[in-house]
Amino acid sequence: MRVSACTEVGAGNIRRSSLCGGALLAFGFLTCGPAFALDGANPNAPEKIPLKTFSSAQQALRAGLDDLKAGDAASSVAALTYAAEGGQTIARWKLGEMYADGVGVPRDDVKAYHYFNQLVEDYDEDQPDRRNLGVISNAFVEVGLYSLNGIPNSDVRPDPERAHELFQYAATTFGDPNAQYHLARMYIVGTGGLAKDSVVAVRWLALAAAKGHRPSQAQLGHMLFNGDGVPHQRARGLMWLEIAREGAQDPKDKWIRELCQQDLAAATDEDRQTAAALVETRAKGSTFAAKGLVKSLSVVRPADAPGEPVESPPPSTAAAQ
Repeated sequence: MRVSACTEVGAGNIRRSSLCGGALLAFGFLTCGPAFALDGANPNAPEKIPLKTFSSAQQALRAGLDDLKAGDAASSVAALTYAAEGGQTIARWKLGEMYADGVGVPRDDVKAYHYFNQLVEDYDEDQPDRRNLGVISNAFVEVGLYSLNGIPNSDVRPDPERAHELFQYAATTFGDPNAQYHLARMYIVGTGGLAKDSVVAVRWLALAAAKGHRPSQAQLGHMLFNGDGVPHQRARGLMWLEIAREGAQDPKDKWIRELCQQDLAAATDEDRQTAAALVETRAKGSTFAAKGLVKSLSVVRPADAPGEPVESPPPSTAAAQ
């Protein structure tokens, strides 16, 4: 990966991430130095698959995507593999997702890691592939999660330092809400030798929550309601929990619904009424919630904490083209 070092000053969850964020952000708390290494482990490349004859990697990509659109994931593998070996970004990302989820192929996290890591290693900060920034950002987060947890019975060992480096880069350079969430989780837990820092965690959660990231909204709301390392903001905490619960329809979001119910049960009538008013105000289009939260933390802003929430462009649509 050819990037200049953008690292912090000072000092759960398994792999699947659900959103691709994409924003070219520059925070004042970053410092630039010599290029850092994001090579990590180097597992064996995926097995060769008998390929059709294609005139170019781009043609193979189109054929693979056509198979996927037709609902034939298994038939897309050969074409996507050819395209991936020809350097096609979307092919590598699609194969990473397919091997990670076991779609059209047996699930294989080592192969998934291989394809995602190719995108990380080949990313050139000086000449970024702007068309596919959302996909590349997603790959940074996926490799970060694999690095955080490792892959059993493989050369991919847990490497929290690399995970932190990847999350930090994706959170700041791309404004990726998944990266911001996982970075916050590392500060909440104190993973990989990081000092626990609830203030920094809440700031990252506020950025992701403002972009509609449900896990961040739920975690942020719970911390504010209970005053976990930050001043109590019970009504605002309930507001974020309620917003998260409204969109938590997937079975994997059960923990969000349970967390909201738990804190609502512990709230007073005044807390609930004030929270309902905040939800209504935000529904009318106000963006005060996250910005006001960052300003309201009556602490000295740490050097590595993010500033005001920012908007990010929608994920790349190249995968559908």
